[in-house]
Amino acid sequence: MFRKILIANRGEIACRVIATARRLGIATVAVYSEADAGARHTRLADEAWPIGPAPARQSYLARDTILDVAARSGAEAIHPGYGFLSENADFAAACAAAGVTFIGPPEAAIRAMGSKAESKALMARSGVPLVPGYHGEAQDLARLTRAAAEIGYPVLIKASAGGGGKGMRIVAAPDALAAAVAGAKREALASFGDDRVLIEKYLTQPRHIEIQVFADTHGACVSLFERDCSLQRRHQKVLEEAPAPGIGPERRKAMGEAAVAAARAVNYVGAGTVEFIAEGDAFYFMEMNTRLQVEHPVTEMVTGLDLVEWQIRVAAGEPLPLGPERLRLRGAAIEARVYAEDPARDFLPAVGTLRHLRQPAEKPGEVRVDTGVAQGDRITPHYDPMIAKLIVWGEDRPAAVRRLAAALADYEVVGVATNLDLLRRIADHPAYAAAELDTGFIARHAADLIPAPDAAPDADGGVALAAAALAVVADERAAIAAGARASGDPWSPWAEIDAWRMNGDGYQDLHFSQDNAPPVAVRVRPLGDGTFRVDLPEGAARAALDEGPTDPHLSLDGVKRRLRVVRRGAEFTVIRGARNVTLVRDDPLAPPQTETAGSDRVTASIPGRVVRILVQPGDVVEKNAPLIVIEAMKMELTFSAPLAGVVAEVRYAVDQMVEEGSELIVFA
Repeated sequence: MFRKILIANRGEIACRVIATARRLGIATVAVYSEADAGARHTRLADEAWPIGPAPARQSYLARDTILDVAARSGAEAIHPGYGFLSENADFAAACAAAGVTFIGPPEAAIRAMGSKAESKALMARSGVPLVPGYHGEAQDLARLTRAAAEIGYPVLIKASAGGGGKGMRIVAAPDALAAAVAGAKREALASFGDDRVLIEKYLTQPRHIEIQVFADTHGACVSLFERDCSLQRRHQKVLEEAPAPGIGPERRKAMGEAAVAAARAVNYVGAGTVEFIAEGDAFYFMEMNTRLQVEHPVTEMVTGLDLVEWQIRVAAGEPLPLGPERLRLRGAAIEARVYAEDPARDFLPAVGTLRHLRQPAEKPGEVRVDTGVAQGDRITPHYDPMIAKLIVWGEDRPAAVRRLAAALADYEVVGVATNLDLLRRIADHPAYAAAELDTGFIARHAADLIPAPDAAPDADGGVALAAAALAVVADERAAIAAGARASGDPWSPWAEIDAWRMNGDGYQDLHFSQDNAPPVAVRVRPLGDGTFRVDLPEGAARAALDEGPTDPHLSLDGVKRRLRVVRRGAEFTVIRGARNVTLVRDDPLAPPQTETAGSDRVTASIPGRVVRILVQPGDVVEKNAPLIVIEAMKMELTFSAPLAGVVAEVRYAVDQMVEEGSELIVFA
C-alpha cells in the first residue's frame, strides 16, 4: 500500500480522495493554482504545493510541474480525480516513466477509449451496437458536411477526446453545421488539447444509462451495476441515480456484460464507466470514461463500497475486494449537483463569494454532501461552477426522492445564483416521481421547473417582507442597546427601544424593493408582548422573528415558518425552503439613481476570457448577429448584437480577460 499520494485535482473530488486516503492511513499532497490558494482541499491535505497561475493550462494541466511536485514531495502515486489530466494518456505514460504510480487505467487503455472515434470502431468490431455516425479521422468541413447529410439531421457533434458536454453541439439543419463545428473544435481544443470531433445521429428522446466497471491486474473485471444520468442541461448531468428506474434483471445483465466486454477489449484496469444511450428497448454504446465519474457516490450508496479505496488498492496491485457473486444492490440513491448558475438565464454560470453556506446535515448511509468549498470561499470563472454534490439514499426510489426533497429544503446558499430552486422543483415534480426520465426532461417541463423572471417568488410574498422588516428592527435595536451599554448613561431615555411617542402610537416605516420593482412600504409597530404589528400590502399581521441558531423562524399570525435572513448592507436575503428572496432596503430620501447602461451596449454578463472576435470596427451588423465569444467556466458564451448598426470599437482582444459588466463592443 502507498504511504503518500498526490491528488492532481481540485475542488470536491480532491477533498473526496483525501477523505478516503486519510481513512486508509495514507498521507496526501494537494496542488493548487493561484486562484485556489485558500481552497478547502489545500486545508484538508497533509501538504499543499503551488503549481502556477489560475488558468488550468498553466496549473492543473501542467504535467511536468505536477510530476516535479510528486518527486519533491515524495509521493509514490498520483490520483488524477476526474477532468484535467484524468484521461490524458501522455500523463499516464509520464507517470510510469517517472516511477510514480498512476491511479487509473494503463496508457494503452486510455488511448484506445480516449478517442470516441477509435473506441466506437473497437466496439463495432466487438459487436456492441452503435448509434449511426461518423467517427473517421478526416476532419475537414467538406467531409463532415457529407457525413452529416448521410446520417440525416438532426445530428450531434461531439469532441472526440473528452466528455462532460464540452465541444458538444446539436445541429438541426445544414446551414448551422459550419458554425457548430467551429465552436465545437475550439471548445474541444481548450478543454482537451485535441480539436477532433465526431458526428452522430441525434436521438430525440433518449435515456443516458451508464455501467460502472472495475478491473484489477489479476484478470478480474466486474460490473457494479448501472446509473441513470438522463436529467441534463447543456449536455451536462444535473441529477443521477442508481439503480436506473425500469431496468430489469435481464437488461441489467445484458448491459453489464457489454460493459465488461468493452473493458476487457482494452485490458482495462481500475475504475471506468461505459456509457450507453437507450431509447425504447434498444441501447447503444456512446463512450467509455476511463476514470472515476462525478456521479460515483450513488453507486457507493447502493453497493456499500468505497470506489476510491478500490482504485487505490487496485493501483497498488491488490485484487478486487469482491467478486461478482458478492455484489448486491440495496435501495436507491440520487445525486443532485448544486451549481453556481442561473437557470432562468439559460444556465449562465455565476461567480461571487459564498457569503452564507449552510448544507444539509449529513447522516451516514442516508445523506451525504461532497463539496470543495466553505462559507467565505469565492466561485471564480476559471473552473467548473459546481458547489457540491448532494447524495441521498432510500429503501426504494420513492423514499430516496422524498429524502432528496427534504435535504434540498435545508440547503442554503447566498452570494451567488444557484440551481437549488430548479433541483427542488424537479424533486417535487410528478413526472420525476413517476420516473419519466430522458435527456429532454428539463426542457420539456421548463415551464414548471424554471419560472419566468417576473414570476412571483412565493405564493405568500409577504413572508419575506415581514422577515426583512423585523430583521431591520432587530438590528437597529441591537445597535441602540450596544450604544447604551457603551455610553456613560445606559439608562438614558434616548436609549429606550419601546418606540414611545408623545402623540400617538410608535411605528416605523420601511421600504423594500425587489428586482428593480417599485419600492413597497411596510409599517412596523411594537406591541407590548414583544411581538410586532406589521402592515403588509395584503393586510396587517402580528409577527415575531426568532433568529436562534437551531430553529430560526418567522411567526405570522400564529403560523410559524422556518426561514433565515442573511444581511449584506442594505440587502436582505430571506431563505425559505431552498428559495432565496432578496430585498433591498430603500431610503426614500436618497436621490434617485439613473440607469447608465443602454440597450445598445454589449457587456459581459460574466467574467471570462475572449476566445474569438467576429467583427471589426466599421462592420455593419444586423440585430442578433454574433459579435464576440467568451469562455467562462469551461463553456463558450456568444454575445450578439442588440440592434442593427455599425461597430465603432472592439474593446478587447483574443485571450484577454474581461470582468462582469465590461463593455465589449461599442456601436457608432
